[in-house]
Amino acid sequence: MAKNRAIEKEIEQLRGEIRYHNHRYYVLDDPVISDAEYDRLLRRLIDLESAHPELVTADSPTQKVGAEPLKEFKVVTRDNPMLSLENAMTQDELIEWHARLIREVGEAGACDYVCEPKMDGVAIELVYRDGALTLGATRGDGQTGEDITENIKTIRPIPLRLLGERPPSMLNVRGEVHMDKADFERLNEQQKEAGEKMYANPRNLTAGSLKQLDPKITASRPLKFVAYGFGGLEGKTVGTQWEFLMRLIEWGLPINPHSRRCERIDDVIAYYEDILEKRDALPYEIDGVVVKVNDFILQGEAGVRARSPRWAVAWKFPPQEERTQILEIVVQVGRTGALTPVARLKPVQVGGVTVSSATLHNEDEIKKKDVRVGDWVFVRRAGDVIPEVVKAIPDLRKGDEKLFRMPRRCPVCGTEVVRPEGEAVARCPNVSCKAQVKERIRHFAFREAMDIEGLGEKVVAQLVEEGLVQDVADLYKLTVEDLEPLERLAKKSAENLVQAIEKSKNTTLPRLIFALGIRNVGATVAEILAENYPSIESLIEAPEEELADIYGVGPIIAGEIVRFFGNERNLQIIDRLAAAGVRYPKTHRAQTNEFEGEVFVFTGALARMTREEAEAEVKRRGGKATSTVSKKTTCVVAGEKAGSKLQKAQKLGVKVIDEATFLKLIGRERG
Repeated sequence: MAKNRAIEKEIEQLRGEIRYHNHRYYVLDDPVISDAEYDRLLRRLIDLESAHPELVTADSPTQKVGAEPLKEFKVVTRDNPMLSLENAMTQDELIEWHARLIREVGEAGACDYVCEPKMDGVAIELVYRDGALTLGATRGDGQTGEDITENIKTIRPIPLRLLGERPPSMLNVRGEVHMDKADFERLNEQQKEAGEKMYANPRNLTAGSLKQLDPKITASRPLKFVAYGFGGLEGKTVGTQWEFLMRLIEWGLPINPHSRRCERIDDVIAYYEDILEKRDALPYEIDGVVVKVNDFILQGEAGVRARSPRWAVAWKFPPQEERTQILEIVVQVGRTGALTPVARLKPVQVGGVTVSSATLHNEDEIKKKDVRVGDWVFVRRAGDVIPEVVKAIPDLRKGDEKLFRMPRRCPVCGTEVVRPEGEAVARCPNVSCKAQVKERIRHFAFREAMDIEGLGEKVVAQLVEEGLVQDVADLYKLTVEDLEPLERLAKKSAENLVQAIEKSKNTTLPRLIFALGIRNVGATVAEILAENYPSIESLIEAPEEELADIYGVGPIIAGEIVRFFGNERNLQIIDRLAAAGVRYPKTHRAQTNEFEGEVFVFTGALARMTREEAEAEVKRRGGKATSTVSKKTTCVVAGEKAGSKLQKAQKLGVKVIDEATFLKLIGRERG
């Protein structure tokens, strides 16, 4: 009993530490431990809870992995509705709102506001009771929403339990779920490379992620959260919006760090101009600022209309969507041969930036939007996201507009274009196409890949056009004398570039895998592959079925990997990179080799550990863990309610053991 109390105490201590460090990371943006230290704390907690499932609680930091899929969302009805905000489109309209406010509450309404960036995300409501998260709901129509609690629990910045020894007995807080622009672009690039449907914008992708019936899908999306609204509070008292925001930080809920208290309307105007200037540099999308009366008593005196409060206003930024004309449609060729149609536009100011081109994604998208050369169209630009054509305006056509046809031959090298069945993207199959070569070299030099500083678009174009480089391995033969004659490359710049190329020889296996430019293999997948294979050579030899079984890889990416390494030219480039001195430390993480040559499959429900943890234990011992039973499988671990995998193992004569036997194999049987 004493031992169990000690374990229970350690578990509670670990949970407290992890909540504290989550608060430092997500709320204060001021971590005090490294990622590795944090991972060790979390791993220890996972191990203890796996060994003692009776001590697992719903608000433990380990429970952010996604519950079982739902059949439907329940409806939530509110006593205190989530209201919309009145919009002010100009400074004059803000002043008008301010004047009306003073008429409602007197001169007290002329000062003390709280201003926050207006996030372009999805509004949600959180309810905590006695410190524990009990409800997460969509805004819906304001009066009713949908219960998406299990999805909300997977969002890392949202605490499952409030911080502090005496949290409020009830806290109802409203906020915004959003996705950073860089994460959105990365996910869209993966969709594009896979020839699948592109997401329209971060907000739509966020909304779709929150409405998944399977919480594990939501958990896989990089969603963020900031709190901003007051829906109700019991057991504590606050008198102002600013005090409420400060309390949220104490309780472990993140707020927007750009929130500011403004004494007078002139300060509000200065705040707006400041945030507008920072707009494109922010990692997420915003479309204005929200101005709120700070004092809750004054808010009550001002009251509400049918759907919006009189004490708050959304001062919107200039539109990032404008009308212009398509002058021509050209086709660009990417590193994987993907042909992307791009509209050349009559230059137009969109959100303060001159836009002269916009992506049209693919031929199907052009047909869907019925976009033609000569059309007047709406163009949207959002932060750093590439401008895109939103829709055509058929009413403005004169009759001389031209339909677009995807070229049958590559516009760069003349090779006949192919479009695989079921894919939206047409491709040039010629790997020697100069456009592809240039893009592959640029990709190879990316910071997340080989990190070759100074190897930008213009330098790469010159290297390829001058015949100095035909593939990425040729980079390591370049000399200062080769580079110095190039335009804009003086001797010092040439020397710096040669040094940067030399420095890149010492890399890591994940970076090298990513740098090779295998279709659909981004930085995350490269990390997963490096965890499973200690070298490029072992990855080259990996069977497609084995790759497909790896969590996070799957059959589509596995097929791309096998096709890439099945190309003799790619293998020659890898050999030449090694000969040039490109090196990386082995990533094999096996602590022993006791399971070397063994292939495990786990099926059914395990009582003392998750399937991912069990697979990790196999890998630590030099074995492999896959998700399907085959002739190569050497052992199946069957938990409760094991199904077809167990039957297949019995049919093939594969050894089957239970969880208790597996725990004995790894030295974790009950004491």
